Parts: sequence; C-alpha cells; structure tokens
Amino acid sequence: MINLKTQHELDIMRRAGLALSKVTAELIDACRVGVKTAEIDRLADRRIREAGGRPGFLGYNGFPKSICISVNDEAVHGIPGPRRIQDGDLVSLDLGLVIDGFWADMGVTVPVGNVSAENMRLVKVTEEAFWKAVEQCVPGNRLGDVSSAVQRHVEAAGFSVIRQFVGHGIGRNMHEDPQVPNFGRPGTGPELKPGMTLAIEPMVNLGSPDVYIKPDGWTVCTVDGLPSSYYEHTVAITKEGALILTAAEAGLPADRALAG
Repeated sequence: MINLKTQHELDIMRRAGLALSKVTAELIDACRVGVKTAEIDRLADRRIREAGGRPGFLGYNGFPKSICISVNDEAVHGIPGPRRIQDGDLVSLDLGLVIDGFWADMGVTVPVGNVSAENMRLVKVTEEAFWKAVEQCVPGNRLGDVSSAVQRHVEAAGFSVIRQFVGHGIGRNMHEDPQVPNFGRPGTGPELKPGMTLAIEPMVNLGSPDVYIKPDGWTVCTVDGLPSSYYEHTVAITKEGALILTAAEAGLPADRALAG
C-alpha cells in the first residue's frame, strides 16, 4: 500500500530533510585524505542528534553504525571503521534521520583528491541520472517513467545500473511502498500522485551491474572490482511537480547546494 502524505506530514519530512542536508554538507567537507571512515560516522551521529533527530540507520536490521560509507568498488551499505580515505577515492555517504516519527534519507558520492577523469564522469552521470528521474516526477506519470529515465541516461553514458538494490517509498518507515528501481519501462507501474514520497537513488557502476555482499553481511561491492557511484534525495510528488525534501534550501536545487 502506498501511503500518501498530508501537508502536515510533508512539512515534518521537509524539516527532517533540511536537517539532514546540513549534516551531509558537513560530512562532504570531512571527506579528506587520511580521515578514518569511523570518524565521519561519529561526526554524523553527533550532528544528527544536535539537529534534534536520531540516526535512523543505527541498529536498523542490526546495522552497527549511524551512516553507511562505501569506498570505490563498495557500492552501498559500507560499514564505517578504521579505513582511512586515500587520494583518488570515491567515498559514498548514505545517511538517514528520524524527526517526529518521519524519515529523511539522502546520499552522495564524494570524489577525494586527484580522481581520474573517468571516475569523475561516473559521479557526474549518476547525479544527472537523478535529475532525469526528477523531471518525470509529476502527477499522472508512472513510476516506470522515473525508473527508465535513470536507466536510459546511465546506459547512454556507457555505465550500468545496479539491479539487486532499488530506491523506495519513505515516510514513517524508511522502506515503504513502492519500490523505485533504477531500470524499467516507461508507462508502467503505479501512477504518481500528490503526497507520494520517494527515496530516489541511482546506484551506478563503471563496469558490470553485478554486485555481491561481503562476509560482513552488509557491504555491497561490484563483482569486477570497478568503482561505483551513488546519489539520493527524498522527493515528494506535489500538484506542481517534484519537491526535493532533502534540498539544502527551499527553491535551491539540491545538487547545486551539495556541489557548492
């Protein structure tokens, strides 16, 4: 069942999203050569709590940390720890918080130091694919229009989308209906209606779309060892179109806010 949100509920989710965007911006700055991923996790935990939220990922289905940090061939769900960020790394941050019973969820891949041109293009295409999806987030369209927009843009650039993991509805729970794949056919799936809230998250690989899970039970890696990139925002469908609930400021495109 897809839960349509009231304006009051959207206001709460917007407040949660604004808090999360501020935390994310600080974490992006913290991704520097020599920094341990565990240090970034501790900073995220502290800032989320200072913002009046709770780290949604901590303890979720047994996840041991407050955010996910995935590096290079780690696509998603990486566990922060003693690993130090190195020059040229792609560091993917995925974080969520809960305020007044409602979730916000977002993520971004941060290029650190001297990153290769091809890896920079991977990050750029991943972000672009998100915005291609947002263009389809208007009432009356179908979820397949959103999913296929991601797939078309990514594959046209010569990259691939992960198929084993997908985006999702979000609200009082992190994972709600509907699932939001990064692949699909236009004109298929549920109709988009005002009040729907979606976590749209392109997960894009430089090489093969195939992934596996490490023995830790969480970290998802590419089978070919090539880099992966990630980008996510919580998006509401409104009568006027898409509203990015995790944008840094009302009216300011979220990608520009983070990139700036």
